[in-house]
Amino acid sequence: MVPPDDSQLIQLMDAALADATRRSGPWLACRPGCSQCCTGVFRIGPLDTERLREGFRITEPDRQQRIQERVQQSIADLSPDFPGDTATGILYEDEASLEQFEDFANEAVCPVLDPATGTCDLYAHRPMTCRTFGPPVRTEEDGFGVCELCFVGAPTETIAAAELHLPDPALEATLDEQTGITGTTIVAFALKDQ
Repeated sequence: MVPPDDSQLIQLMDAALADATRRSGPWLACRPGCSQCCTGVFRIGPLDTERLREGFRITEPDRQQRIQERVQQSIADLSPDFPGDTATGILYEDEASLEQFEDFANEAVCPVLDPATGTCDLYAHRPMTCRTFGPPVRTEEDGFGVCELCFVGAPTETIAAAELHLPDPALEATLDEQTGITGTTIVAFALKDQ
């Protein structure tokens, strides 16, 4: 179950994204139908898992069926090399598995992406990682991570001025704990048995 305070986290994130989008101006290439950031798997935590499941539960049955078909195909494609437990979908945390995940399914398309429209079928319930794509995000090395389609040819100062200021990670960590779920997974396995 999604903790009640998740709405606060979403509001903070959406406000930060709107502000960064405004400051990005024409340098931001993100538009409905642009789905380059929907290729390649990434870890999601318990809160993102629960949010996706909630979105799936309230989605109309026809859309649920289309999503579930893509989820099942994705799981079939990814399971042979999945660096985790395919029964639970939980990723292993040992060093070898972490290294394996770095090169795992980098070309796999998210099963929640509608191939006909190029848009997310669970957009309002998408993981936090999805909410950060586009505008520049500061990296641990104090540089900026930015979509290769955005800020092409932009000076460093322009990129820095559009930085997405993320909400305090402690709020998300607290909400992760409140879900009662442990471990990380990927989108396909989060929706496996829905």
